[in-house]
Amino acid sequence: MINRTYFAHESACIDDGAVIGEGCSIWHFSHVMTGAVLGRGCKLGQNVLVSSGARLGDNVKVQNNVSVYGGVELEDDVFCGPSMVFTNITTPRSAVPRNTLDDYRPTLVRRGATIGANATIVCGNTIGEYAFIGAGSVVTQDVPPYALVYGNPARRHGWACECGLRLLFHEREALCECGCAYEQVDDTSILRVR
Repeated sequence: MINRTYFAHESACIDDGAVIGEGCSIWHFSHVMTGAVLGRGCKLGQNVLVSSGARLGDNVKVQNNVSVYGGVELEDDVFCGPSMVFTNITTPRSAVPRNTLDDYRPTLVRRGATIGANATIVCGNTIGEYAFIGAGSVVTQDVPPYALVYGNPARRHGWACECGLRLLFHEREALCECGCAYEQVDDTSILRVR
């Protein structure tokens, strides 16, 4: 009898030395490698890879066909949409080995951020708290907290509430229909005030 505190589909591959938090769900054909760390309550969809050196916080949701490579850290409550892509090496070459943790450029996705389906996150960047990356975007630079970005390359087109709705500012203030209130600090940042 298997005695564990998480669910893994029978087709999932969980390597010895992977750390998996209580209440996680790991679905069909997914692979969690030795040295990967998953916090509590994470949900990995079908065909997800979590490589050695990758770290997921609590309540992270990784949808189908996503690879979370070494050097990528996802803080609590991050959402990764279907088939989005993380990179971890800036100058990959087949004939030049660059496959150790020392070769990887770290990527940090802060608490509560959302990355839409088919988006690409180029390594070495930080996605701020509660940022919202639109589907199909290519992120080539840091994204500020609460920023709504999309396009190729991704550019800021507004701000998102912690609940995910787009914020509309009037005289540097925004009130979301969920009840959260924000103040625009300057052209590049906002602050939740309630």
